[in-house]
Amino acid sequence: MPEPGDEPDGREATAIHLQELRRGTVVLACLRLLAQPGYGYGLLEDLQARGFDTDANTLYPLLRRLEKQGHLLSEWNTDEARPRKFYRTSAEGHRLAEALTDDFRAIAAAISDLPQEN
Repeated sequence: MPEPGDEPDGREATAIHLQELRRGTVVLACLRLLAQPGYGYGLLEDLQARGFDTDANTLYPLLRRLEKQGHLLSEWNTDEARPRKFYRTSAEGHRLAEALTDDFRAIAAAISDLPQEN
């Protein structure tokens, strides 16, 4: 049970809820963006440029988890001075992305149908 004064203030509580809301969207964004092969740092920049606020400490474990689950494939590119691991969405990952996209759209439509705050 939280002690008095341990409750997050309004801004902190909002930040926590926004982080929870966005967490699943990063998975979907990665699967869709990696339909074209890419490496971690380039994906991180692309996500940030598109408004997905994430960092390397979140992204790299996510990429490893999605690969382990069979949703991403990877290969090392050793042609350059510094080897880089390239990822791409697998057939199973494309099916997951399609299902997540459909569900996201259904949720967005349901939210749009909710009463507006005044």
